Amino acid sequence: MREETPVESADNVSQGDELQEMTFWDHLDALRSVLVKMAAVLVCAAVLLFAFMPHIFDSIILAPCRGDFVLYRAFERITAALPHFPHFNAAAFHVDLINIQLASQFFIHMSTSFYLAIVLTFPVMTYLLWTFIAPALYAHERRGVSIAFTLGTVMFFLGVAVGYFVVFPVTLRFLADYHVSAMVPNQISLDSYMDTFFMLLLVMGLVFELPLMSWLLGSLGILHRSFFTTYRRHAVVVLLVLAAFITPTGDPFTLMIVFLPIYFLYEASALLVKP
Repeated sequence: MREETPVESADNVSQGDELQEMTFWDHLDALRSVLVKMAAVLVCAAVLLFAFMPHIFDSIILAPCRGDFVLYRAFERITAALPHFPHFNAAAFHVDLINIQLASQFFIHMSTSFYLAIVLTFPVMTYLLWTFIAPALYAHERRGVSIAFTLGTVMFFLGVAVGYFVVFPVTLRFLADYHVSAMVPNQISLDSYMDTFFMLLLVMGLVFELPLMSWLLGSLGILHRSFFTTYRRHAVVVLLVLAAFITPTGDPFTLMIVFLPIYFLYEASALLVKP
């Protein structure tokens, strides 16, 4: 175990004296100040997003409804080069959404602005919360927590990106074209579209936190690398079922597009855990 240097010991002592000088009400006042700043950042971001929401809907949120979406064009080029795969027709795909409730569009406008504000300001919120927590930690603890916060934020946004560019478009294309009977046409409501949109993006963001959670559990001695080695075959089956649930399609190409990132997270988690 590494011994603390005299400089670190002096910093820790002075830090402890400073913490002892702060009363409960001082801590409460500091927390109130941080919460006010977080609320102000969130409200400002939500108002700004509310003003630009029509453009955001047309160019970003509703982009997977059109055949010129980046993933569809990539699938079309890839399947055209593979002789044994069915050709993926991107131009023929289009989804028209309908609104069946009078105030639905207004409330979706507001709720989407709020949810996107939470996601986009998450790093700022984390930093403001960190300014309140950091003084109570030692130097080595601050380094560990800051690394965990940074990795968690990066992995969450990476998962959201995978959900937006891969998982949600594949799911939308399959479900929009699926018919239990030719006599029952699909009329997709705006509420249903937005619920699925946010649900899949949130799920993928949380799934991409798996390496960080494995690292934390490994640091606590709860999880070891032998667990991943022993249950690798079981994990492959479970992850395939999960990928099939997220994208219920019989096309093996689209199934593997979803399965491979999740399996990569499994292997990355194993590398981050101690043997």
